[in-house]
Amino acid sequence: MQSASTPEPATQQAPRKTPVKAALASFLGSTLEYYDFFIYGTAAALVFPHLFFPSADPAIGLIGAFATFGVAYVARPVGGLVMGHFGDRLGRKKILLLTLGIMGLASLGIGFLPTYEQLGVWAPILLVTGRLAQGFSAGAESAGASTLTLEHSPEGKRGFFTSFVMTGYASGMVLATLVFIPVTALPQEAMMSWGWRIPFWLSIVVLAIAYWVRTHLDETPVFEEAQEQNKVTPMPVKEVLRFQAPDVLRVAGMSIMSVMQTIFTVFGLAYATSTAGFDRASILTVNAVAIGLSMFAMPLAAKLSDRIGRRPLLLTAAIGCSATIFLYFLALSSGNIVLVFLAAFLNMTVLYSGFNGIWPAFFAEQFAAPVRYTGMALGNQLGLVLAGFGPMIAGMLLAPGATGWIPVAVFGTVCMLIAAASAFHSRETFRTPIDELGGPYLEGTARRRRSATAEQPQQAAL
Repeated sequence: MQSASTPEPATQQAPRKTPVKAALASFLGSTLEYYDFFIYGTAAALVFPHLFFPSADPAIGLIGAFATFGVAYVARPVGGLVMGHFGDRLGRKKILLLTLGIMGLASLGIGFLPTYEQLGVWAPILLVTGRLAQGFSAGAESAGASTLTLEHSPEGKRGFFTSFVMTGYASGMVLATLVFIPVTALPQEAMMSWGWRIPFWLSIVVLAIAYWVRTHLDETPVFEEAQEQNKVTPMPVKEVLRFQAPDVLRVAGMSIMSVMQTIFTVFGLAYATSTAGFDRASILTVNAVAIGLSMFAMPLAAKLSDRIGRRPLLLTAAIGCSATIFLYFLALSSGNIVLVFLAAFLNMTVLYSGFNGIWPAFFAEQFAAPVRYTGMALGNQLGLVLAGFGPMIAGMLLAPGATGWIPVAVFGTVCMLIAAASAFHSRETFRTPIDELGGPYLEGTARRRRSATAEQPQQAAL
């Protein structure tokens, strides 16, 4: 019988899930990442062709600026692979703090860059360097934030809470657009000399807020349990490619749908102002409102996916966007700003939100916990390479005349169909318990353990 004076054995407190705090941290972090990422896209459409890529042919300068926008998407798989490795090895929280710092400093640095006229060829080289740093950081952010929020979320609500990762995208995009509206209202000389720099300098404010929130967030219970049970894999990329390579490819295929986003936000802005004759402030306002409203549509779509499944909504979004991109360019060709807003609302707010609100949970759910960050980051960022060069490809496809946009819309439609086929062949996961996600990995590692156990008696007998 235990004495009354004998202390009770210490009971280890189980890791605690904090879904609201995780969703807020992911929202703010994604707001910074996408604010910084899209102020670059806006500047690439409006000012960088003149400041960093001067050319007698304006189209050449525009394509050069769009190419630097796409360069970041080449760096994103590298960032996803490197940071995903350490995120699966060291924890989600530490790596997400690092990605914030890289993105914030890169954007601040771009805001202080001298132009081509001041520094010559070194100006675009430094611009590309800053853009590569942005891409490296962004490649790790979305997968890390999705993984962290998913692992903090309660069963049956994973889609809803994880959707706030991309609600942060919408928030960052709206902030980037709103900041540029007064900048574009400046006199041309002021905008080209110092006005375009202000949005990059302001990123330090968002960085400080997001960094503070993330420092007060706990590591995910799933990762802490994996550490305690010695289930942290030393080489996540090797393991995920061994057991879940088809899932990586399917996630890459679904990620190609983001071509729709870059065509709308970057190429569409340049087309509307340079070819269709709209003023900058009007199109920026349309984009801000359409994407701002998606902040409400994405959680609703994700909540619906927790009830009826992820795949039906992803397929609806892909097929719907492939049709409405034609409506959007037709509206731009009409010169009617009301029609442009209605087409933008249908394409971005309603349909694209059905993809954007759901993929953070769906992609992360394809992978088991030991390789989740790496697998999602690798697949997602490989698919996004095409999205990054989408505006440049669209600029090259644009033909002369009132219907010259048709090849661009066809390009977007093909990308949507690839995404739809990838979603159709992916596993439905909305009802799968979190510890059973990533079936191929779990089955493969279980077979490996059984095989190792069976070999031990034989080796002992020898």
